[in-house]
Amino acid sequence: MQTGFLGLIAFSLLMFMLVQAKFILISLAIAIILFSLTSDAIHAISTRLRVPNWLATTLALIGIALGLLWISTTIVAQVNEVVFLAIAYAEQAQAALPALTERLGPEAQERIMTALTNFNITGWIRSLAGQASGLLSGSVLVILFVGFMFAEQVWFPVKIERLAEDPERALQIRRIIASIMHRVNRYLVVKTGVSAVTAVIVWIIFRVAGLELAMAVATLTFILNFIPSVGSIVATVIATILAFVLTGDTTLTLIVGALCSITQFLIGNILDPMLLGQTLRLSSFGIILSLAFWGAIWGVPGMFLAVPIMVALMIICAHIPWLRGLAVMLSREGLPDDGSSDEDGARKLAA
Repeated sequence: MQTGFLGLIAFSLLMFMLVQAKFILISLAIAIILFSLTSDAIHAISTRLRVPNWLATTLALIGIALGLLWISTTIVAQVNEVVFLAIAYAEQAQAALPALTERLGPEAQERIMTALTNFNITGWIRSLAGQASGLLSGSVLVILFVGFMFAEQVWFPVKIERLAEDPERALQIRRIIASIMHRVNRYLVVKTGVSAVTAVIVWIIFRVAGLELAMAVATLTFILNFIPSVGSIVATVIATILAFVLTGDTTLTLIVGALCSITQFLIGNILDPMLLGQTLRLSSFGIILSLAFWGAIWGVPGMFLAVPIMVALMIICAHIPWLRGLAVMLSREGLPDDGSSDEDGARKLAA
């Protein structure tokens, strides 16, 4: 009973720290992922093109800095465009909503209109703009984290060996880290490509339909597609609602919504699984739980990081005997992946 009580206190303190330090921890998690992705790229460039490692690292850091600043400013610009157009189309949306809800019956129509009236759209828009502006400060912090990780990279193997106090144990830890990096990197690369294809198709749909906010909707689709299962649904709903608000035409709205839904379904159920293959052997229910947990702790950024964190957690738990049961629950077939199949990545990090 005493052990359980102490465990409850430790868990509560951990949750408190995760919530209070979420800005720093989210930035650190993103920095680790970028460092992992860039390390693979630097290794490939140095090996194939015979470029000095210090030059490849410097160019990679400059690329990360420019890329993060460009992404942040682009997102802020798109959010500002949505905010301005939301204000401009507010009256048109209020006039179009009754036509959309009249088929649901008078009672449902009254409830929907009451809910929309009570919804503080102005406050939500201001909050959205404030969060988007916070991306710039977060990007600067991520750049600093990545820079110092590159500076300390040469000492990582030595530190792991001294912490483990056993060369064999240190080698195993480095192989586990290499396996996590390999799986997360492949997931993010594939997900980026799939999300980009989906965003381009959605942009084409909006442009062909002659709708405004095509770039904003495409950007939002690209970002939300990194959230498994839920993200594609939310992106489709938002695209459909915006199509109706911008046009007030029910037929065009249904066409745009159907095309976006078909795109998300085909890419999410055919292209995405085909490219990922056995990279992620995670339980679907576990992914939903991870989304809910990290979304409650860190908000939307936590939902983006839920799958990488779950991959790392499953591989780590698979190597710890008393936590293997958790790894079994997180795996798809009850066969937790301990990363033993990633020998190439393990040898590369261990070298």
